[in-house]
Amino acid sequence: MENSSNLYAAFKAKDTRFDGRFFVGISTTGIYCRPVCRARQPLEKNCTFFTTAAEAEQAGYRPCLLCRPELAPGTSKTDANADLVYRAGRMLEENCGNGLSLEALAKRLGCTDRHLRRVFTAEYNVSPVQYLQTCRLLLAKNLLTDTKLSVLDVAMAAGFGSLRRFNDVFKKHYGLSPTDLRKQVSEEKRYNGDVTVALGYRPPYRWEEMLNFLAARTIAGVDSVRAGAYWRTAHFVTAENKHVYGWLRVARHKKKDALVVTVSESLLPVLPRVLARVRHLFDLYSDPDVIYQTLSAMNDIRPGLCVPGLRLPGSFNAFEMAVRAVLGQQITVKAASTLAARLTAAFGIPVNTGQDGLTHVFPSPAEILALEGPIESHLGPLGIIAARAKTIYELARAFAEGEIEFNLPASPEEEMKKLMAIRGIGSWTAQYIAMRAMEWPDAFLETDIGVRKALAPHTPKELLKMAEAWRPWRSYATINLWNAL
Repeated sequence: MENSSNLYAAFKAKDTRFDGRFFVGISTTGIYCRPVCRARQPLEKNCTFFTTAAEAEQAGYRPCLLCRPELAPGTSKTDANADLVYRAGRMLEENCGNGLSLEALAKRLGCTDRHLRRVFTAEYNVSPVQYLQTCRLLLAKNLLTDTKLSVLDVAMAAGFGSLRRFNDVFKKHYGLSPTDLRKQVSEEKRYNGDVTVALGYRPPYRWEEMLNFLAARTIAGVDSVRAGAYWRTAHFVTAENKHVYGWLRVARHKKKDALVVTVSESLLPVLPRVLARVRHLFDLYSDPDVIYQTLSAMNDIRPGLCVPGLRLPGSFNAFEMAVRAVLGQQITVKAASTLAARLTAAFGIPVNTGQDGLTHVFPSPAEILALEGPIESHLGPLGIIAARAKTIYELARAFAEGEIEFNLPASPEEEMKKLMAIRGIGSWTAQYIAMRAMEWPDAFLETDIGVRKALAPHTPKELLKMAEAWRPWRSYATINLWNAL
């Protein structure tokens, strides 16, 4: 943690660059706030600074009802000294609703639960279990404030397992019952209809550029961009092996630095996983100020080549995105979308969402592997050449057997090597998949037509040398170059 005087100065200035990077406990009120809170400024002597919301809660502070710490942006990867701890925190957030044990989490991360507990506590000053409990409490607080879900539904969605346990933990930590909290929120402030929650980000955020990128790559039946919002279908398998289908909508909040996410009630059992996917797709963990400090040098090449606040589009469904990357090899973005739509119509699962244009979920790896006979006999009639059909089949097998780690891998470079071992996947495709599915911030596509056009007349070899100055944010540099065309 930085010098407290510097943190107090950032708190006093309401500096949005620090939102989510620390929290402020105020001894005179017993609450903790985000550094952007607009409540009356407390004296510095009454402030204690914490790295995470969980640390503030373990110190006995309750979340502020005005600035709502549950809306703070997630921890940026640049904030974590230990990559293992960062990945553990993200997995705890995503799995807070499904009872993931510390032992299972450590196994997925390739370490012992004892080691994970030690490094996590050293980095965040709370144990993984305490961090998980705060994730559940803040998600519950978000749902109580912004939705009309019953308290029981909130308890289940946030992963508490029972109403009694939820009431006990909530009252112990926040000093009031869930029902008491809801009474303090006016009925008008709650969204009507489907479940709607807000997810914060650090400004600036180039929302239109993000929507334009996604709009050019939508798959008919699966997702769409209309009326300033992104819509898509979703499919999850619960811990009990139950298949859950639904839809979601993501739009920009009109007044806050946040996105508004609306999901069908059918997705409530997997809500934390849905929200984690949305954060990944829209790059809500990003710290645009840190990235721009490095990439602003691009403007020395040509003014306006890099703009602050541009996000790296992630993926909601890693397999869907990877298949689309394979389909897009050496053809236009529009043509790849057409092939993906045919694949979906032929082998995707029809869903009744009640929403215009949302009719199917993209075929899963298991559905591709279940096709009998040569894969090219199934995909060939759709216009997919035999070589790419075989690549898609091998990609499905790698997903199904867990040969490649797509969820925040410890070493994206190693996973890219595994990808390139699949016939039909070269450097461009592997880096593109790593950039969007694995959140790899340092991919650079020096052979990409768009990148070469934006930096003409340089050769790929010259581009690689030039891009060394943009590490570790070359993925963001790539997006800036595409948008500059």
